Amino acid sequence: MTARPTSRILTELEKAVGTAKLSTDAAVLAEYSRDLGPTDAAALPLAVVFAESVEDVQATVRTCSATGTRIVPRGAGTGLSGGAHAVENSIVLSLERMNRILEIRPDDEVAVVEPGVINADLNTAAAEHGLMYAPDPASHSFSTIGGNIGTNAGGLRCAKYGVTRDSVLGLDVVLADGTLIRTGRSTFKGVAGYDLTGLLVGSEGTLGIVVRATVRLRYLPVDVRTIAAFYPDFASAAAGVLAVGRARVQPAIMELMDAGSLADADRLNGSDLLARGNALLLIQTDGFGAEREAEVVRRVLAGTGAALHAEDPEEAERLVFLRRNSRGIGRDSEFRVGEDVAVPRSRLVDYVRELERMAEDHRVAVKVVAHAGDGNLHPEFWVDSKAPDIREAMARLDRALDESIDVALAMGGTITGEHGIGSFKLRWLPLEHSERLRELEHGVKAVFDPQGILNPGKAV
Repeated sequence: MTARPTSRILTELEKAVGTAKLSTDAAVLAEYSRDLGPTDAAALPLAVVFAESVEDVQATVRTCSATGTRIVPRGAGTGLSGGAHAVENSIVLSLERMNRILEIRPDDEVAVVEPGVINADLNTAAAEHGLMYAPDPASHSFSTIGGNIGTNAGGLRCAKYGVTRDSVLGLDVVLADGTLIRTGRSTFKGVAGYDLTGLLVGSEGTLGIVVRATVRLRYLPVDVRTIAAFYPDFASAAAGVLAVGRARVQPAIMELMDAGSLADADRLNGSDLLARGNALLLIQTDGFGAEREAEVVRRVLAGTGAALHAEDPEEAERLVFLRRNSRGIGRDSEFRVGEDVAVPRSRLVDYVRELERMAEDHRVAVKVVAHAGDGNLHPEFWVDSKAPDIREAMARLDRALDESIDVALAMGGTITGEHGIGSFKLRWLPLEHSERLRELEHGVKAVFDPQGILNPGKAV
C-alpha cells in the first residue's frame, strides 16, 4: 500500500478543520485504510479527518472538491465488502466522533441521531421509553447508524421489521460540493417528490455523506419467546422455515445455522449445540401474542421432525448471542471469504444443497448461517492457508465464490442482501444489473457527484 502525500490538500485541510482533527500518522493511516472486507483494492490514504460536526464535514468536502481530492467516508469500519477501503491519494473522512443522539420523541416514535451513534447505544436509549430501533445487524454492538445506512444493513429482526431503509424517515446529507440538504420527513407517511432518502440509503457514501438521520422507532416487545429446533440436516431445517410460513406466523427472528457453524460456535464458546443436531433453526416471537405464536411454531416444527428445546430466558439469550456472533468479527482474507447472497425463501433448500456440492467440487470448506426469514444466506468459504500449492487453492476458492453467485442469480436471487457491493463485489454486479441499468446508475452518480470524488470505485 502506497501513498503520495500532497502538501496542498493537507495544508488546506489543516486550515479547514484544525490539526486536532487531522492525522497523517502512519499507524492511523494503516488502521483507517480499510474495513473488514477482503484485502484487495485498499491503499493508504493521504490523511484521516475526524469530523466532529456538520461544519467539519462540509469544510472537508469543500476542500477536497476544490482540489479534486477523493473522499472515503467511514463509520466504525465494520463493513464486509470493502466499502470503506481507501483509494490512492484519498482522504478518509471518519464520522465516528459525531456520535450524539440528538433527540428521542417517544410519542412520535422517532429519534434523530448523528451518523457515529452505535446501533446498540440507540437501542439502549430508546429502551428507556419502551421503544427500540429495529435494524440489528450482527455488528450492532460496535457498528454505527451511518454505516448501517450506507449499506442498508439488515440483521436478525429484519424478518418482521425490515431492513435499515424501512426505518429511515429522513436524512441530512452533505453533497459533493459541500452543500447541506435535507431529504425525507419526520412522519411515517409522505410521498412529496422523489424518494431521495430511499436512494441514499444503501448508496455506500457514493452520492453524499450522511450527517444526521431521522429514524423510526418501534415498540419494545412486552414478551419474547425463543424456540430452538434442532434437525439432522440443514435441508430439513430450511423446510421448517417454509412450514412456519405456511402456518401464517410472522416471527421476529428466523435464523439457520448448519453443522459447520454449530461446530465453530461450540469451539469458540464451549457450547454443546452440535450434540443436539446438525442444524439449528432459531425462532423468536415477540409482542403480546408471543406465547400464542410460539405455541403454533412449536406444533408446526414438531410435525417436521424437529427436536425442540424449551429454552429458559437466559439460555435463549445465549443462543441468540451465539447466532449473532457465528459470522465472526474478524477480517475476511484471501484464504477465507464470507458471502452475502439472498434467494427466494422457497429455494433455500436447493441453494444450500448446491453450496455443499460446490464445496465438494472445488475442494474448499464451507459453513452457512442464514437469515432464513428473508432468504439471506452467509456462506463462508475457505482454503488451508498452508496448502502446498496456495495459488491453486486460491484459484479453487475463487471458482467456488463465482459459482455461488451464478447459482444464486439463476435461482432468482441477488449478489448481496445486506453487506453492499463495496469494491469486492463490483466484478459480479454486471451479472445482476443490465448494461442499460448500470448506465442509469452511473448517470445518477454523475448528478450527485460530477467530479467522482465521493467513495470512488464502490457500489456502482
